[in-house]
Amino acid sequence: MPPYLAGRKAEEAEFRRLLAQNTILENLILTGLRGVGKTVLSESFKPIAIQQKWAWVGTDLSEATSVSESNLAIRIITDLSVVTSGLTLNAGEKQGAGFTGQKAPILRPVNFAYLNKIFEDTPGLTVDKLKAVLEFVWSLLKQTDRKGVIFAYDEAQTLADSAQKNQYPLSVLLDVFQSIQRKGIPFMLALVGLPTLFPKLVEARAYAERMFRVIELSRLNDDERRDAIMKPVESAKCPVKFAKQSVELIAGLSGGYPYFIQFICREVYDIWIQQVAAGRKQTSIPTEEITRKLDTDFFAGRWGRATDRQRELMYVISTLPTCDGEFSVQEIVEASAALLDTGFGNSHVNQMLGTLANAGLVYKNRRGKYSFAVPLMAGFIRRQSEE
Repeated sequence: MPPYLAGRKAEEAEFRRLLAQNTILENLILTGLRGVGKTVLSESFKPIAIQQKWAWVGTDLSEATSVSESNLAIRIITDLSVVTSGLTLNAGEKQGAGFTGQKAPILRPVNFAYLNKIFEDTPGLTVDKLKAVLEFVWSLLKQTDRKGVIFAYDEAQTLADSAQKNQYPLSVLLDVFQSIQRKGIPFMLALVGLPTLFPKLVEARAYAERMFRVIELSRLNDDERRDAIMKPVESAKCPVKFAKQSVELIAGLSGGYPYFIQFICREVYDIWIQQVAAGRKQTSIPTEEITRKLDTDFFAGRWGRATDRQRELMYVISTLPTCDGEFSVQEIVEASAALLDTGFGNSHVNQMLGTLANAGLVYKNRRGKYSFAVPLMAGFIRRQSEE
């Protein structure tokens, strides 16, 4: 977690508004590119929810969760059992020891095994079984001081239905929560993921558009970037401080992405500490070395997933004026004809963009245009080309 969370006051206020709902009409989606601070912001919401008497459960979703509806159900039951394991049910009485021993209640913990048995014993489809578990859990929790439960799932864009396998875990998730929320049960979804997440939800169930409040995180503005750089230094009363020129250099180099700000600042201080220890009084920011380390740590693994021809396509994209924003198939086709000996046709570009989207390198928005899924990727590609 960063020492100071810059530029997210409006998003926090919106989350507090969602917590104030008496009946859950809106669930939360946090979306944005990698490095924009989705996970960090989600983690900062957790203590706010707990302070307001909400239970918080969840984890990072994986591809395995989407394998089957049963896998999704087990994931939810497992997470929920963390909250319920401290609760007990009276399962009858047992005779006490001795001739005059009084009967004592038999208390059973509401752990995963207990919840899973309810799931297995309930007749019907996975939707029916999961509803039964959630309704049972709320019948116990409403007797406590808990206001409700937040189900927070990161990397939620990995969820997907599969008609070929006749498995619809994403649809099950939406159906279950819409149903129990209609019954007034205060269980809220908080899904965190890449920009492909919300279109996938709407594609699975059209009513998902009404179920969620989408908060799209963008880059920090100039003032927020400076705060993210300076506030942790000021709070820690650090004897080594950034000069104004250094702040502006880091702010520009980061592109306004919180992950990059934290990465660069950490690297700068690590280098400065070594320079000061070696007796050097004048320090500077080694932008070339830090950029190279960022390329290796953040970009290289993703770049390695692409074939040579896909890299050619992404190089073409990196030369477009809109490479850091949105670009179209036609723009790529026209640029490739000018840059490459063998350009790309429309159908070839469409096919390759689909493959790159599956690899998490680009994504298609609802307006039919594409963007890089990794921030500042275009600059990295140009540097690779120059080398």
